[in-house]
Amino acid sequence: MSANTDHVGTARIPAAEVTGIKGALIRRFATRMLGRMPDAIGVYWHHQPVLMAIQGFSAKVRKWDACDEQLKTFAHMVVAAKVGCSWCLDYNYFEAQNKSLDVAKAREVPRWRESSVFSSLERDVLEYAEAMTESEPTVTDEMVASLRSRLGDRALIELTAVIAFANLSGRANVALGIGSDGFASACGLAPLPEPSGARPRLRGLES
Repeated sequence: MSANTDHVGTARIPAAEVTGIKGALIRRFATRMLGRMPDAIGVYWHHQPVLMAIQGFSAKVRKWDACDEQLKTFAHMVVAAKVGCSWCLDYNYFEAQNKSLDVAKAREVPRWRESSVFSSLERDVLEYAEAMTESEPTVTDEMVASLRSRLGDRALIELTAVIAFANLSGRANVALGIGSDGFASACGLAPLPEPSGARPRLRGLES
């Protein structure tokens, strides 16, 4: 499912015009996949080697298959909620439907501690992702041992790398002021909720 909606929010660095042969290819691919080219691409277009490096690594991350896709998507979403990246949170919620994941659970990720819909393993993965995302990571030996016993070494390493990448992309978007493109709402998905006592809402997302 693709989204075709107006961009929400204003980046701190105005998007550049995406031009040239490379730009045309990127525009065509983004439009085919998402219905429009995200403004984030225009922001990163000011430094094309950085854009291509991030996109290239993202493409490799998507090909990894040692860890369950739903666990990785939920982990990415909880990182986005933790650092305040509305773009990443909205996009992964939208992608959960495209990947035929449990959308009802995906919607609950921002308030996972209060929700009863997640399995014990899912809750441990979300806790691990949050612990990795703290300014000083709070991952414990017990967390890793518990996940390792249920996921195995290969899947746990993959999950850890996905969470690390989510931190890279999410924190960069927040710093640059890149907000939600409204993919999920354009597809008719219910607005993401917020946990009680949450910080001010993520820019570009309704509660």
